[in-house]
Amino acid sequence: MSDDVLTELERDTAPEAGAGFLDLVAGYFTETRAGEGPVSTTLTPEEIAARFDEPLPREGRPLEEVVERLRRDLLSDSNRLYHPRYVGHQVSPPLPAAVWTEMVIGALNQSVAVWEMSPVATMVEHRVVRWMADLAGFGPDAGGTLTSGGTEATFTALLAARNAALPDAWENGVGADPPVVLYGEHAHYAVTRALGELGLGLRSGIPIPSRGFGMDVEALRAALDAQERAGRRVMAVVATAGSTATGSFDDLRAIGEECERRGVWLHVDGAHGASALLSSRHRGRLDGLHMARSIAWDPHKMMLLPLSAGMVLVRDRGDLERAFAQRAPYLFHGGAVDQGVRSFMCSRRADVLKLWVALQRYGADGIGRVYDGLCDVARAFRGMIGERRDFEALHDPECNILCFRYLGSGGAGSRSDAEVDALNRTLRPAYNRSGAGWVTATVLEGRPVLRVTVMNPRTTVGDMRAVLEGLAAEGRRLEG
Repeated sequence: MSDDVLTELERDTAPEAGAGFLDLVAGYFTETRAGEGPVSTTLTPEEIAARFDEPLPREGRPLEEVVERLRRDLLSDSNRLYHPRYVGHQVSPPLPAAVWTEMVIGALNQSVAVWEMSPVATMVEHRVVRWMADLAGFGPDAGGTLTSGGTEATFTALLAARNAALPDAWENGVGADPPVVLYGEHAHYAVTRALGELGLGLRSGIPIPSRGFGMDVEALRAALDAQERAGRRVMAVVATAGSTATGSFDDLRAIGEECERRGVWLHVDGAHGASALLSSRHRGRLDGLHMARSIAWDPHKMMLLPLSAGMVLVRDRGDLERAFAQRAPYLFHGGAVDQGVRSFMCSRRADVLKLWVALQRYGADGIGRVYDGLCDVARAFRGMIGERRDFEALHDPECNILCFRYLGSGGAGSRSDAEVDALNRTLRPAYNRSGAGWVTATVLEGRPVLRVTVMNPRTTVGDMRAVLEGLAAEGRRLEG
């Protein structure tokens, strides 16, 4: 390494070098939490791409210039999740203490797969997994790991379920008659993605119709009976706690009892809703969770951690170890201590540290109160819609998510279904481009709908009223 590069490396370890980045982030916090400025960009993908259309830098530049470019070219047109009128996707405005911890994680750069590569972070992960397993009602044999998110967590859990149903699948594959997986029609795409990735094929997936946007338990029973009569093995049932589209919770107790009676693996996708365990008012929605064999949980959603911080929990940690049974003498020497023996990833950041810091700083009860507040604002938004004739709510919120439609300024019946559908397809992008707020969308029962997800503790009822009024104004403009 040349002396000049080494000199720059050493200079960048000084506190004054880091201060530029600290000021950048702190300034972003201040500007966005005040609700000033646009929520997102008005630029097109092509206009943003042009900003970065440049040759590969061959020589470095002063750090101050790099920080200024981050401020000018990156922060200016990124989605401002801290803005109180960003109520779009299930991505959090992360807890500040967890944001600052990212620097520690990056500086230490521990790979939490092997104890000798991450001696402290590995043990912190074991402790945090134990805390979360206790919250879920799992016993002393439980275990798990941090993951990149709910998709990896569900894949990992279904891999373990596949191993339980087909112990020789790792060596011999799943064969011509693979077992089936039953899941709710509103389940996250992680389930069907896992079916393909695990070699089971989409034809081995059986969607169960819903009742009130949650899995219809009677339909599940009928489908399980049909598989039994047909002589087909059932690998798993996947229930959802906090669906992506509507935030709905399946009846975990009824589903769990059905699975226990039949000896079927129950996986609960709680990526969004498992954090209700921290809430004194909402944890009842997870009644029966302890009957699951595995759980997906994303602290980077309703525990408001920076991406990424997912988690998979299993009632018996041996299920994960058997699912990943491979010999790797060049890595694994620590036996049960090494986390790589129960994880899909090998190189893995110590993301558990930001979860540990968040719990130390704000407490589980404090984060639970944040969860309650987000749900309260969503319920208040539902009430606002009920007072108007130009919008309709499509369900009562079970957490912080609500789907609704713009009916037109004349209210219900003033426009055809096709006209209402067209309005809702165009309303969201038009409103978001205005910069006044940001909402998302989905499709329910074949109809395009608007959707809000309240993720920001600073979002008030007044902010939600402003969002609704802004949507109405944009809707009237589109009608005109």
